Amino acid sequence: MKAIIIEDEPLVAKDLVKLLEKVAPQLTIVAVLDSLKSSIAYFKVHAEPDVLFMDVQLSDGVSFDLLKEVQIQCPIIFTTAYDEYAIRAFKLNSIDYLLKPIDKTELALAIEKFERLKLSSNDAFKEQLQLMMKHIGLPKDSKVYKERFTAHSGKAYILINYNNIAYFVKDTLIYIVTKDKQQFVTDFQTMEEIEELLNPDLFFRANRQIILQADFVESYKTNSYGKLQVKMKSPVNTSVDISREKAQAFKKWLQ
Repeated sequence: MKAIIIEDEPLVAKDLVKLLEKVAPQLTIVAVLDSLKSSIAYFKVHAEPDVLFMDVQLSDGVSFDLLKEVQIQCPIIFTTAYDEYAIRAFKLNSIDYLLKPIDKTELALAIEKFERLKLSSNDAFKEQLQLMMKHIGLPKDSKVYKERFTAHSGKAYILINYNNIAYFVKDTLIYIVTKDKQQFVTDFQTMEEIEELLNPDLFFRANRQIILQADFVESYKTNSYGKLQVKMKSPVNTSVDISREKAQAFKKWLQ
């Protein structure tokens, strides 16, 4: 597999090359580019690699501008010191990113993720990149919500549309439960992280373990303690408890 690095800090680029030699010997670094200008010029005459490692902030601009100038459809692993808006965009569209200084383990996991997803569907990268480009340039306070989630299916990754998700549940790991009651493991660490990505008109944080979707709520009733017992539609048929404190908010949300 061929890889290209776009990084304007020579020492960072050198360290990344060394790390890749250790964790991904299957990769061949065919070019290390150090600016937006040189990157645009390179991709106008050279074929894209199998994977691209790209810094967000370059000395002469931001790497998003490269994507506007040339058509790149390969998987991208972004690197950044810290850019809140950029990170939000990556999470929304399942584009991976690494925070500097780059950790060896995180780098290995990012490469593994892309290799597994590539085996599942090469078209997924094109779709994710198009979605990301759609949101680039939006104001920071312009809220967009995640529509597709990546989950494990055996040794591969699959993409699950939000409208197929009955609920998210945390039981040590965080799972997606689909409308036909299939269960898939995600890579999310916290329910708060997921909650931030979801449209609150469609999803509700029922309790610490569950975030459910309105379309799959069949009914609810109040017990003697003022708590709600929510029944999910068949074939899910799960019962979800909502505290008395959240009961009113749930009723308002469902309407």
